[in-house]
Amino acid sequence: MPKTKKMDESAFAKIVKEFDAVGELIRARQDEKQAILDEFNSESKRFFFGKISEKTLSSSARKTNQELQKLDGEIRKAIAGVTELGLQARKFASAQSPKSFRATLSGISGGGLKKRKRPPVRKKVVKRKPAKKKVVRKKPVAKKKASARKKKR
Repeated sequence: MPKTKKMDESAFAKIVKEFDAVGELIRARQDEKQAILDEFNSESKRFFFGKISEKTLSSSARKTNQELQKLDGEIRKAIAGVTELGLQARKFASAQSPKSFRATLSGISGGGLKKRKRPPVRKKVVKRKPAKKKVVRKKPVAKKKASARKKKR
């Protein structure tokens, strides 16, 4: 009796659960980043109204920039993890492609794997540039000295 493919739901649910966890992590880091930006904004307002010094604001800016860079790195790393999970999920789902069956009067037919015809491989034609001709320079002929000419006459 022919059998259809059945998805391993627990394995797929595990991938979806990991997606959810990474998504929550990204959201949490974005919330932290927004809180840091809001905090620095309030400090810059305090500086504007003269409640803190410029030196204090500059040290706060350095600290804020370090925290922002750290959070950006964590977010990028989480996004890379989501990309890998997406590839896993896609591979898992594509393995579930349906088998084709056909009901006929004589029974059910099909379900076998069909081999795809691959297109013929074409060889790449490599065009070479013609070799450059070497330019040979002739050496100038040494002129006879004038004094040698006079002696021969």
